[in-house]
Amino acid sequence: MLAVVLPLAALAQKAQLAQPVQPPAGHPLPELFSGYRYQPEYVREIQNEDIKNPGTLWRNYGRRLWSQVDGEAGKSCADCHNVAEKAMHGVGARYPKFYPPESRPITLSERINLCRTLNMKAKPWPQGSSALVAMTTYVSAQSRGMPVRVKTDGQAKPFFEQGRDYYYSPRGERGLSCAACHERKAGKKLDAATLSQGHSNGFPAYKIATERVEPLHRQFQRCNKRVGAEPLPLGADPYVNLELYLAWRGMGLLVETPAVRNW
Repeated sequence: MLAVVLPLAALAQKAQLAQPVQPPAGHPLPELFSGYRYQPEYVREIQNEDIKNPGTLWRNYGRRLWSQVDGEAGKSCADCHNVAEKAMHGVGARYPKFYPPESRPITLSERINLCRTLNMKAKPWPQGSSALVAMTTYVSAQSRGMPVRVKTDGQAKPFFEQGRDYYYSPRGERGLSCAACHERKAGKKLDAATLSQGHSNGFPAYKIATERVEPLHRQFQRCNKRVGAEPLPLGADPYVNLELYLAWRGMGLLVETPAVRNW
């Protein structure tokens, strides 16, 4: 029997996305809230129904790419994995994940590109490209409604610690860290928006401000610019480590991809 991806309206009602979640042991916050909680009501309404959620277009594009043959091997994703709703169920909730051949954690987008280069003999999609964002959205959406569960011990531990250090390190002209906004000021206003706890469980997410689905690392770049720091390239190691740390910070929150956020 195939795993069912819940409609977002049912997910919102059943999981009560605005309600608190108990954090993992050692977490600096007493309770966790999805970014959904901090969105205006009209944004929540857009997310709650697939037919209204523009992110559905990217997810559907990823579905088409799933069965599209590419590369010298003459294969598609479906040729190896068959039905995505079954084969990819739970995958998005477990990334970033330590990848032994490269002795470091990799993101879901990187895993997709590895499948392309190693198995399909196809060119990797550029980071941030429409195709890679769409496929990442589609694969991650198969875990929608499942709690985030990443591994940060063992070989992943030093990278997790580097991500934690990045999170708390001041940077840029304003000398602000990620924690300065998302840990100490969550719920406060920044310009016209309300600061969230900065969790990653909704990404890739449709951003109303840019009218497109964006990968998490694009959000990192935006935050770097806001504090006057030089943004790193998409897929840079510090961003991957930060993504791993953020996934741990949001452990127990439900995957919402594609979530809708206003900025």
